[in-house]
Amino acid sequence: MKAIERVAVLGAGVMGSGIAAHLANAGMRVLLLDVVPAEPDEAEKRAGLTTADRAVRNRLAAAGLETAKKNRAFYVPSYAANVELGNLDDDLARLRGCDWVIEAVVENLEVKQKLFAEKVVPNLGEGAILSSNTSGLSIEAMASVLPPELRKRFLVVHFFNPPRHMRLVEVVPCRRTAPAVLEGMTALLRKRLGKGVVRGKDTPNFVANRIGVYTMCNGFRHMADLGMTVEEVDAVAGPATARPRSALFRLADLIGLDTLFYIAKNTRELLPKDKDRDEFTVSPAMEAMVAKGLKGNKAKQGFYRKVKGPDGTERTLVYDLAAQEYVEASSPRFASVDATKGIEDPGKRLAAVLAGTDKAAEFTWRNLRDTLLYAFRRIPEIADDVVAIDDGMKWGFSWELGPFEMLDAIGVRAFVERAKRDGVKVPPALAKVERFYAEKGAKRRFRTLGKTPGWGDVPRPPERIDLGEVRRAGGLVEGTDKASILSLGDGVLCLEFHSKMNAIDGDVLAMVDRAVARAASDGVGLVIANHGRAFSAGANLASIAAAIRERRFDEIEALIRGFHRALMGVKCAPVPVVTAPHGVALGGGAEIGLHSAGLAPHAELTMGLVEVGVGLLPAGGGTKELALRAIRLAEEFEADVTPFITKNFRLISMAKTSGSAAELREMGMLRQGDAVTLDLDALVYNAKQRVLGLAPGYRPVSPASDLRAPGRSVAAGLESSLWNLRVGGFLSEHDEKLGRAVAGVITGGDVPAGTLVPERWFLELEREAFLSLCGEPKTLERIEHMLKSGKPLRN
Repeated sequence: MKAIERVAVLGAGVMGSGIAAHLANAGMRVLLLDVVPAEPDEAEKRAGLTTADRAVRNRLAAAGLETAKKNRAFYVPSYAANVELGNLDDDLARLRGCDWVIEAVVENLEVKQKLFAEKVVPNLGEGAILSSNTSGLSIEAMASVLPPELRKRFLVVHFFNPPRHMRLVEVVPCRRTAPAVLEGMTALLRKRLGKGVVRGKDTPNFVANRIGVYTMCNGFRHMADLGMTVEEVDAVAGPATARPRSALFRLADLIGLDTLFYIAKNTRELLPKDKDRDEFTVSPAMEAMVAKGLKGNKAKQGFYRKVKGPDGTERTLVYDLAAQEYVEASSPRFASVDATKGIEDPGKRLAAVLAGTDKAAEFTWRNLRDTLLYAFRRIPEIADDVVAIDDGMKWGFSWELGPFEMLDAIGVRAFVERAKRDGVKVPPALAKVERFYAEKGAKRRFRTLGKTPGWGDVPRPPERIDLGEVRRAGGLVEGTDKASILSLGDGVLCLEFHSKMNAIDGDVLAMVDRAVARAASDGVGLVIANHGRAFSAGANLASIAAAIRERRFDEIEALIRGFHRALMGVKCAPVPVVTAPHGVALGGGAEIGLHSAGLAPHAELTMGLVEVGVGLLPAGGGTKELALRAIRLAEEFEADVTPFITKNFRLISMAKTSGSAAELREMGMLRQGDAVTLDLDALVYNAKQRVLGLAPGYRPVSPASDLRAPGRSVAAGLESSLWNLRVGGFLSEHDEKLGRAVAGVITGGDVPAGTLVPERWFLELEREAFLSLCGEPKTLERIEHMLKSGKPLRN
């Protein structure tokens, strides 16, 4: 397969424009085309434009690009420059210069066939790949209008919405698709676009939508049978049972009720031989919602609707299906759901709910019973193995566990026995299974089904380093219940956090010290990485709150000194330390990255110094590090330090976080040589390669001793801006106090501008300011509010 650098996307709707944006995120050049409007709109008419003008002819493509920008489909706005606009009349000849053409027009077979036959085939370049983004139409039916030679380069590549954020891409070949094209596209999607690829078959709605829409429609039925409300179902159908926070009805709003119901109806019609086809039925009450325009998030009203009261406060209304009207949200609670509080393991949460006796537990059992049996019966119809279905549901519907992982968590035999007690028919083959996954040595294995059941290795890309497999293979060097040191081979060690939310406390910092020392004595470098949902949420806030309440400020001071010791140890280590953050790296988690020799972040990274949100300031060296970087930049450009300090002051005082790893470069948190990884599977591997690249001739960093402090004059300017904001009503009095504390530290304290101070000077200022803020009652209020609600308090 030829290298792919230039791609055309045909169709600039929400999906097409989103796909184009993500291709641009990966550095590809994209041509986005849509149809020519029948006539100018009113604004174009007022401007004197006609259908002969390019602005009119390209209007739909331009609108799609604007939609992608509005939806933040680009990692950074500047990446939109990689997308060129056109239309399906004037620009078809430009397809000849494209390596890959993606069809993303309306989900109608005749429309797609006509587009292929009349416009794509005559203009496709030699050797170019053609794919459809259909969510479930027959690929063989589409391929029937293509020349035999082109069918070798044709396949379904189905992105999930939104294409930037959803990891799943379903790839479905036609009978003539060349194996080299199938393998090449799979590798491109995984490595270049960072997608999790699932191979599907030419069946209605392929893999994830087939199971996902089934479980949603089945849930609607059991909800009615049990007399439950929308809120009651969503209270249990989310994280409590290893599924996303959107649960069932919020997910329906996200998908769009009209879209969801269309998929369900289409599936039912296309599956005349499926004994469970009637499950893909939506109640008249729900169909009536669509008729009323209650289509979900895109209409700002669906099963949920937000409204503002006379005082401007926002509240949530929930649709009552029985009364067919909105009612006030009530936030129902169930004992079975409450039993999952504090349980990190998703399988154990699920088991805790199923052990309950309330209707939430009964709903969960009925819905999952039917779904898991349905998934079992769909092999090999929709996919060849359990791994594909599990991955599809985890990557496409954000489940924490796939259906067959859920069966293992419940216990296959216990599941079978309980289903039989319900009078439900269980496939004989399922009754013979003990587990679907097992570990053999370092490898994870899965149960193969069919005439000769057995075991196969769960496929792993060669670039994936699974820290669990490293541990099982004997790679544990030392560890505690909160952190471990592992050997990745080639002299590279890895520090892995595994505390709750990978929060950092004194025990974790001690392991940071140990890991740096081990890498220096026994290896060539250190990677700091883990596979948790968050790289690190920062310092253990609950411990700090407890210490403040009990006036144990000496413990807080010891924690700060531990941070300074450990992170300066990371920065000045005799071997390179590379941090590979993913998901969330906040506060202390971000400070670890800032002190590393290199960052190797995942593309979808939220990172920032957010301590002001809880009434504090970064005191693990974060404020110091941003001061140092500002000072060095000013020296490099022989410029006034004020604008550099001001920018970094705002990063801290506004608790700025990145919307992507690419934004970190603009924030000054990525440096030359730091590379962003789109493929989550390759994150640890890439960090290891970065260490190996830095190791030969590595020159350790020494603590700075010649920093020119910006001083009290720059601090005064920052404080003046804070005062103006408070007087204008944009800041509270405590916000201003926090800002003044940050300004005092980042400028080097009460010294004349240009005073030479060591790096340690800034660390001492951090420590003093942090302890002072811990003594503020409003700081404790902010911390406790964050711990209780997960949201910042402005007091």
